Amino acid sequence: MLTIGELAACAGVTVRAVRHYHAKGLLPEPERDHSGYRRYDAGAMVELLRIRTLAEAEIPLARVRELLQAGEEEFAAAVADIDRRLEAEIQERQRHRERIARLTSGEGLALPSEVVAFLDRLRALGVDERIVQAERDGWIPLAALFPGRVAEWIGRKQEQLTGPEFTGFYLDLSEALERSDDDPSLVELADRLAAYLTKLADERGEEYLGGPAAVEPALAELMDTLAFDTVPSARRLIKLLKERGWDGWTALRRAPAVLRTPPASS
Repeated sequence: MLTIGELAACAGVTVRAVRHYHAKGLLPEPERDHSGYRRYDAGAMVELLRIRTLAEAEIPLARVRELLQAGEEEFAAAVADIDRRLEAEIQERQRHRERIARLTSGEGLALPSEVVAFLDRLRALGVDERIVQAERDGWIPLAALFPGRVAEWIGRKQEQLTGPEFTGFYLDLSEALERSDDDPSLVELADRLAAYLTKLADERGEEYLGGPAAVEPALAELMDTLAFDTVPSARRLIKLLKERGWDGWTALRRAPAVLRTPPASS
């Protein structure tokens, strides 16, 4: 025979729960022994386990009482129905888990596969995640507003990444994230990038570099600001590039001649 504490421990519930089931009429109270203690037999253990199992399946206690009083066939049918409901809930929760996993990765929800592949390639190259995030956030509105052009634009970026100069730009910018605006490395990076852009424009034409040229200036400015907030050193780099004849970040273009100033010495 078991005390109430021993019964509760064996069934994996609290003593308070046992008393609650007594109060609700789910578990009959046993007679007390000569010392005044309740003593429970194996039958009480089985009944308590049945109650606990049904309660954990989120069956209302009123329904639990009905099931405990039902015949074997009715009880079996009710349990089968509970099992089907739980299975449906498990499948729904699994779908929620899959959605959450997609939210964690982020890109796949709002971006086409070509852009996701480009972002993964940047990560594989060792580009800082903050820069990858800035790229991702910039491509989300582009994919939404210009779905027919994204494949063309991202194709250019992928092709440019095959060259060491463009890859080096991303890696150098990654290193520059922790440096101050007056760090000489940003000037050196601007020199190399400007030379690369000029060479590429001469060989392939400015349209090849322009990328999302269809972006309205207000949207381009908003996207530039988003990138600058994520990668602060990019703002300083754009200023240096403008001095070297190139302007913009989202929609790269040659800077008007009137804005050009001699490159700062390193």
